[in-house]
Amino acid sequence: MHISVALDRCIELLTPAINNSSSPVFVDATLGLGGHSFEMLNSFPNLTLIGIDRDTSAISKASERISQFGNRVHIAHSVFDQFESIVKSFGFEKIDAALFDLGVSSMQLDVAERGFSYSQDAPLDMRMDQTQGITAEEIVNTWSHGDIARILRVYGEEKFAPRIADFILREREIAPIKSTAALSALVKNAIPAAARRTGGNPSKRTFQALRIAVNNELEVIENALPQALDLLNVGGRLVVLSFQSLEDRIVKEAFAQVTQSTSPRDLPIELPGHEAKFKLIAKGEAATDLEIAENSRAQSVRIRAVERVAA
Repeated sequence: MHISVALDRCIELLTPAINNSSSPVFVDATLGLGGHSFEMLNSFPNLTLIGIDRDTSAISKASERISQFGNRVHIAHSVFDQFESIVKSFGFEKIDAALFDLGVSSMQLDVAERGFSYSQDAPLDMRMDQTQGITAEEIVNTWSHGDIARILRVYGEEKFAPRIADFILREREIAPIKSTAALSALVKNAIPAAARRTGGNPSKRTFQALRIAVNNELEVIENALPQALDLLNVGGRLVVLSFQSLEDRIVKEAFAQVTQSTSPRDLPIELPGHEAKFKLIAKGEAATDLEIAENSRAQSVRIRAVERVAA
């Protein structure tokens, strides 16, 4: 059974923003299977949901799950960096709350054919939206050594990136690399035996890097967060769940920027109009031990949240 990560904490963080409005609008920017959205709709009878997801399979399952809420639900098949245009396309100028649950979903990991998991053999796809875009197979079989090494180093923080790229180019000269099992075996052989003894599955960083590159994940986050912040009403809140350091760093920096005054630091007074427009509500919280015991995927989550305090 799918269990939404940090569900209770997300509801707790978003409740003051929802209660601040008589007709609150909530955007679930990563609808997934609809776990967070279902609980929000069920908890707040006056709430309108805008759900966004790039995965048509997730939209189909979520739509069925939340169908009982009728015209309170609006769903868009899109990447969430189209946040502002999606909200306005449904006739809303402002919102009261938003949630981003970043990274790959449980459903995408569990369905072997999607190619996200190195523990199950499948075609090297890794697209969150299977209707468009480049696949991981295309990257490993067509990109240059330099480009492959770069994404492994930057997106996977893989210190053996050049060596893995060497092995990829050598292998694809013999035959195309088409499956997750083939790539996983190749990465294992590329990483020195001593380094394989620690740090979990040696393929983890390579698969993370390819997934981020295929879905342009970090750039999408960078583009989406300012839009979500801009649309929040005063008293509105944005909650973000991150699961690895690269995406969490982007969120942390974006929130730091909007929660600081823009007055020159050496001035003894706050200049009018330069006050911080947001305040931090959650600063990189981890899941509770109880939740981790019940849901292992909560182990790496970091929860960050801000509230708009001025227009």
